[in-house]
Amino acid sequence: MSKDHIILGIDPGTVLLGYGLIRISGKQVSLIQMGVLKLQKFPDHFVRLSKIFERINSLIVEFTPDEVAIEAPFFGKNVQSMLKLGRAQGVALAPAFNRGIPVFEYSPRKIKQSITGNGNASKEQVAMMVQNILKFTETPEYLDATDGIAAALCHYYQTDRPTAEPGVKSWEAFIRKNPDRVH
Repeated sequence: MSKDHIILGIDPGTVLLGYGLIRISGKQVSLIQMGVLKLQKFPDHFVRLSKIFERINSLIVEFTPDEVAIEAPFFGKNVQSMLKLGRAQGVALAPAFNRGIPVFEYSPRKIKQSITGNGNASKEQVAMMVQNILKFTETPEYLDATDGIAAALCHYYQTDRPTAEPGVKSWEAFIRKNPDRVH
């Protein structure tokens, strides 16, 4: 990746869907926008799917990302939940497919490993590292937003291999460098 480009990251869900857009300019990464789509107020699953499609489509129209990175569904034991999550992922990706935007999928473990150096990191650890990497201080109401950004960052790290900030290559290094930011 040599030219400036935008990556849309998605943390799919049927109650909360997190998303984040990052801009890559050379080796500089900056946050464009992050947020969550709150779906719990819609009792009908198909209405939720429609809202997911509409929001992701509007983000793609507004920001024209060059790539989309999405977190793969976590395989649980509840088949109905997996089916609903798979549908949510599908409708979230449909606007990208429709415009020929390349889509990349990463496991939750791969995303956590890429961001924190620990594949078992908590959502809070991922959020803190994302805040440190992109140098923003506001903590989102829902950590699904920083999970969306983490998916985008993971894709960037997998495809471009940028030089990491010195001394911050893992969660442990982050704690050593930023003891005041760890609660």
